[in-house]
Amino acid sequence: MLTSKGDEQSGWHEQAFETARGTFGRGVYVRGVVEVSNYCRENCDYCGMRRDNRTLARHRAKFEELADLLVHHCPASITDINFQTGEDPVAARQIVLPLVRLLRERTNLGVSVCLGTLDETLYQELKDAGAWMYILKFETSDAAHYSGLHSPGTLKEREEHIRKLASDGWFVSSGFIAGLPDQDMEALIGNFRFASSLPLMGCSVSPFIPGESTPLADTPAGDLDLTLNSMAALRLMNPAWVIPAVSALNLGTDSEGYVRGLRAGANLCTINLTPGDLRDNYLLYRRDRYIMNEERILNAIEEAGLHPSTESMVSLQALKE
Repeated sequence: MLTSKGDEQSGWHEQAFETARGTFGRGVYVRGVVEVSNYCRENCDYCGMRRDNRTLARHRAKFEELADLLVHHCPASITDINFQTGEDPVAARQIVLPLVRLLRERTNLGVSVCLGTLDETLYQELKDAGAWMYILKFETSDAAHYSGLHSPGTLKEREEHIRKLASDGWFVSSGFIAGLPDQDMEALIGNFRFASSLPLMGCSVSPFIPGESTPLADTPAGDLDLTLNSMAALRLMNPAWVIPAVSALNLGTDSEGYVRGLRAGANLCTINLTPGDLRDNYLLYRRDRYIMNEERILNAIEEAGLHPSTESMVSLQALKE
């Protein structure tokens, strides 16, 4: 399935699409992402925000600017917000935490966070403030590969954080990269086994994109078809998971990859709300990334034959209860 092409691939994707529809209907969750800080204490080989990247202008967004944006100017289609940073506990405590409290008091938006590994106290403070989903990707399930890429801590520690978050009442989403250098098919399949062993409510697959100013900058990008096939496999493996169509699917200059992700079983789209003067230096991959604004997201959803959900993902808590 993972290497399928042509009619065989179309059949798998259609099966995944219908499986998603059977669980979620034709609605697609629409969230906004705010990239709060590009400071990072980690040194992952695949990420442009790694601490050894001295070419990057570091920044932390201002609380007041983001508060005004999210309370007064949030696009109408958005039901959820995701706060994302490099691994920067300062921004998590000083900016994200008060923003979560503000959104709980002033809006009906569901709040997820993607902040890396933090201490238990800060995890609990974020949860008490109103965040309900924690996104913590494992990237690769091969422990030696994980270590060789200088990923945060060890794979075992990453797993322990995921399990502890879930046991403390968080909804946890994770994810991995398809097409990493030195990743063979056995290692890729291992990612599915590992994900299925974790207490997750969602999982993502991103194509490997060589990051600007990283040790892997000159290596080939991951294959889009491999990524889409992996997304379809995740959907068939777990019909109830939230599976995002990630922005990295747009390897070209249009949203074809994004629409194909929705047609392969994804049920979550993300609108980038990061202020324009900060966006270029949030260097997950490269500066010339294709930004998914509200118009592009809504067009992609319509092209896939779907519609934006009017419910927040918080409604999924009823499934756990």
